[in-house]
Amino acid sequence: MPCVADWLNNPFSIVQDIFAQNVPNSDWERKVTEYFKEKLKENNATNWVPSLNDVPVHYLKPNSLVKFRCMVQDMFDPEFYMGVYETVDPNTNARVLHFGKYRDVAECGPQQEIDLNSSQTVTSERQTFYCVPVPGESAWVKEISFFASQARVSPSTSYTPSRHKRSYEEDEDMDLHPSKQKEQHIGNVCLNSYYGSGGDIHGCVEPKRLETEASAGHHLISPNCSPPLDLNFPLPGEKGPACLVKVYESWETFKVNDVLEVYGILSVDPVLSIVNNDERESSALYSMECMDTAEEQRVHSPPASLVPRIHVILAQKLQHINPLLPACLNEEESKTFVTNFMSELSPVRAELLGFLTHALLGDSLAAEYLILHLISTVYARRDVLPLGKFAVNLSGCPRNSIFTEHIYRIIQLLVPASYRLQMTIESMNHSRFIPHKDYTANRLVSGLLQLASNTSLVIDETQLEQGQLDTTGVHNVTALGKLITWQKVDYDFNYHQMEFPCNINVLITSEGRSLLPSDCQVHLQPQIIPPNMEEYMNSLLTAVLPSVLNKFRIYLSLLRLLDYSISEEVTKAVEEDFVEMRKNDPESVTADDLHRTLLVARFLSLSAGQTTLSRERWLRAKQLEVLRKARLQQQKCVNGNEL
Repeated sequence: MPCVADWLNNPFSIVQDIFAQNVPNSDWERKVTEYFKEKLKENNATNWVPSLNDVPVHYLKPNSLVKFRCMVQDMFDPEFYMGVYETVDPNTNARVLHFGKYRDVAECGPQQEIDLNSSQTVTSERQTFYCVPVPGESAWVKEISFFASQARVSPSTSYTPSRHKRSYEEDEDMDLHPSKQKEQHIGNVCLNSYYGSGGDIHGCVEPKRLETEASAGHHLISPNCSPPLDLNFPLPGEKGPACLVKVYESWETFKVNDVLEVYGILSVDPVLSIVNNDERESSALYSMECMDTAEEQRVHSPPASLVPRIHVILAQKLQHINPLLPACLNEEESKTFVTNFMSELSPVRAELLGFLTHALLGDSLAAEYLILHLISTVYARRDVLPLGKFAVNLSGCPRNSIFTEHIYRIIQLLVPASYRLQMTIESMNHSRFIPHKDYTANRLVSGLLQLASNTSLVIDETQLEQGQLDTTGVHNVTALGKLITWQKVDYDFNYHQMEFPCNINVLITSEGRSLLPSDCQVHLQPQIIPPNMEEYMNSLLTAVLPSVLNKFRIYLSLLRLLDYSISEEVTKAVEEDFVEMRKNDPESVTADDLHRTLLVARFLSLSAGQTTLSRERWLRAKQLEVLRKARLQQQKCVNGNEL
């Protein structure tokens, strides 16, 4: 069993031992990574590591091992730091080598000094990611992750934060006697202060420590910081910490909007909290040559108590964020899990279909298409065409009712990440949909459409009234159309646009046909009209057992990850069938119809746990499409215009 006291509570002691045994051989870095990789494989050890998603940062022990499930919101410029440095005692001339990797601050004893001219000094490079919690992450994901971790993590709850939680009397004492504060930081030097991203040499100011806690919210106000610090969350009302994640290896394999789980050393040293402009300017330690602008310094070096640093030892890109599924489905244990679940897939699908049919007021056809939509995903791109996207327009929704709100609540309960966009003239004209580059602060300012892969975006058009879209509104509607059609968002870099591919499941609820494009329109035909919609939906949610909900969640996440293929024999049969369909009805049957029916057949097969297309599923897909089109035609005849 791993010794928790060593590698979990004090990972620096492990790194120091490996460093001391292997210096001057540079192989020590690889051995550190291998050590922690092996430790995390033992007996579900990943559940012992405290998570910043679950535990407030002020309850975590500084310099302990932590994990963080996050999305890369922005990437800062690479920075240079002292990977290895040498200290010297002026009295005895004794020299000691230290490692600077995984540190922000080099600590020296009172009788030691860093020898900046030492031949032993090694300058290294690291990449900083600005990471936020996964936008729109569902409450059930947070809860399940929390309880899975909390049952095994004692350090996160037993640690008393004496360093970062002083009383007001102590703070006043520090203010009245600044020498006491200075004594706390003797020998502390910012490792990247000598080697900034531009390679300039400068010192590291010792600021007054910031007392503001990381409260939940989009903006955080600190006594030394005006205006309030914007944590740059893509969605309004998001909670959780933002982190500066320092990556040392293979950072080129990660990109903006990737979802990562990182394991690393938590750094919250008050020396990093350089946020007071007056102090910084008066100190003359940050010249324009090395810092560019005060706003950039403020964004790139926020208070560590609000935006902690994680020095990454291990990082992995996540296939999904569903805590009910194994993180990687390729391992042997995971294959057993998949096999066992697939054996009971049929009853789970039947229960889910019944549940969604009730939610959609007895409309089983709409429930079928909603299941297909929820397991859809972009599986490949051919030239510019995203294959596998299946945006559904659910028309016929009651206007200005709570029906669409409850449909979103149900989707929230089923998928790991989602967001409901209420489409009104005001929201279109005043919301920031597209991320844009702020060159003054040298950061990417987030927008509503900066979402992680496989997020469910529910666009509610039922509240849309007549009105005038301004320039922002037109740009936002255009961005939504591009997202749906091409699965990409054009980020605004002022002088040019940059395409960011995405994989977002879009469901549009509307009264008539949506103003936005979609791959498939399904007109709702309620079979029951509840006298009280609120009571009806609440009773539906109360009736479903938590264990059944968990099966639904596993079902929808797992089927997205399965491979799928069509044999040559079935391909030929489909082609012949399509030719016959064209002969019988040349005006109505188009290439788009073939593409849509193939998509329906694909997701219909996967929904039944079949990874290849059978003739039976192809015929069922054709039948569903006939029913869906007949419904649209019927509605068109009733209203006299197309929905």
